[in-house]
Amino acid sequence: MTFSAAIVAGEPSGDLLAARMLRGLRARDADVRAMGIGGPAMAREGFEAWHPMDALSVFGYVDALRQAPRLIRTWRDTRRRTLGWRPDVFVGVDAPDFNLRLEEKLRAAGIPTVHFVGPSIWAWRFERIHQIRRAVSHMLVLFPFEVDLYREQGVPVTYVGHPLAELIPARPDRAAARARLGLQAGRRVLALMPGSRESEIRLLAPRFLQAARILMRQDPDLECVVPVVNERRRTQFEAILAQYPLPGCRVLSALPETGQAAAPPRVDGLDTSGWPIAWHAMEAADAVLVASGTATLEAALFKRPLVISYVITPWMRRIMAWKSGQDAPSLPWVGLPNILEREFVVPELLQEAATPEALAEHTWAALTDADLAERVARRFTALHETLSRDTPGLAAQAILETSRANA
Repeated sequence: MTFSAAIVAGEPSGDLLAARMLRGLRARDADVRAMGIGGPAMAREGFEAWHPMDALSVFGYVDALRQAPRLIRTWRDTRRRTLGWRPDVFVGVDAPDFNLRLEEKLRAAGIPTVHFVGPSIWAWRFERIHQIRRAVSHMLVLFPFEVDLYREQGVPVTYVGHPLAELIPARPDRAAARARLGLQAGRRVLALMPGSRESEIRLLAPRFLQAARILMRQDPDLECVVPVVNERRRTQFEAILAQYPLPGCRVLSALPETGQAAAPPRVDGLDTSGWPIAWHAMEAADAVLVASGTATLEAALFKRPLVISYVITPWMRRIMAWKSGQDAPSLPWVGLPNILEREFVVPELLQEAATPEALAEHTWAALTDADLAERVARRFTALHETLSRDTPGLAAQAILETSRANA
């Protein structure tokens, strides 16, 4: 009998996770049938979409309110289809506001539910654990410290590792990355990464550029590369760059045509052709100045010294405090590398502390302190090993076992 799974993934990172999970399921049952909400990576694995992944894409609280009628229609249609189909399992990939409510209804109707990527209740809104306990038959988590948290709360859980640890090389090749980007050898390279959302770039890019201008007074040969996720964000960043000119700043949305021969195969066997442009920039860099988010973990896995920053408006702070019931996170860290290491391995400059001068001071140390770079690389190499697991296989096995246990 063909194994069936309804899956909902609501953003590009979830699409990639779900695609790898599907690959793991198909390795165990080639005839798996999967339907729901997903993106192009899932489609390449034979996924049938009821709605495109963009149906769940919202950017911030204001956009969520504006899109609420569409989101509600999509949620209701997905619930109706799943209850009518009654698959062997439902898998919600991240998107907790959408998926946990859906999982609660489906589990109550007798459909086993797996949630892939534990919501960050260890930082915000721990009270969500009560809904998770009702909604989730089994939780799949990306970080080892989450296992005890869910287990203590009576939620079955499996640590599956972080897929980034499989995709990012254990031994980054800075020289090869610089060749791919057409960067000159022998010069310091700083990757500036002020985020992928409009609000992040609006609030962080001016500070990052002013910090870089200070750094260029200390090292006129410094090269700055700025990877952007799409042409809209490039246009936005370049408008800010015009206000804070930075000589030689390279804004990248794709690999440049260097005219050089193709790079030889990597020793680790990883194919760089499908990498996001940000990964090329991080591998090429001596240091990274980056907005808090998944990119901080990516920079850590590339073993680069980094400085983490984030700024939100007072209005957004009030909304976050109202929604979470907290004025600040439950942990002293916001950057994933520091959270995973449980200490400030790399600096975090947030809100009023994120002045151009302070950003420049910490970034200069990241660029120039060889002992610091070596210490950070050792810590992040060990972290990489901890996060590296057979994520597709472990996720697939837990999903199949959950389905059988609840059959």
